[in-house]
Amino acid sequence: MSGGHFDYKQWHIVNIVDEIEDLICSNDDESINEWGDKRGKFYSEQTIKEFETAVRYLQLAYVYAQRVDWLVSGDDGEDSFHSRLKEELEYLRKE
Repeated sequence: MSGGHFDYKQWHIVNIVDEIEDLICSNDDESINEWGDKRGKFYSEQTIKEFETAVRYLQLAYVYAQRVDWLVSGDDGEDSFHSRLKEELEYLRKE
């Protein structure tokens, strides 16, 4: 298994992204949860836009953490570090 320099903590970033995306998707959800509360938080459009910005920055943070992890763990050399970083950043820009 590759990486490990950061004890795979970069995956916490992915979990945070998933949770923020869930908040975005469920923001206007009127259905009731198991505690009798509405599932949605009903944040303003401006707040949801900032959540979307947070997702983008966190995705970038994950890519950088993952690529650095693989480099310093010896799984990638500097050339592959740069090429993979470029490739993954370009993929994010297209999304």
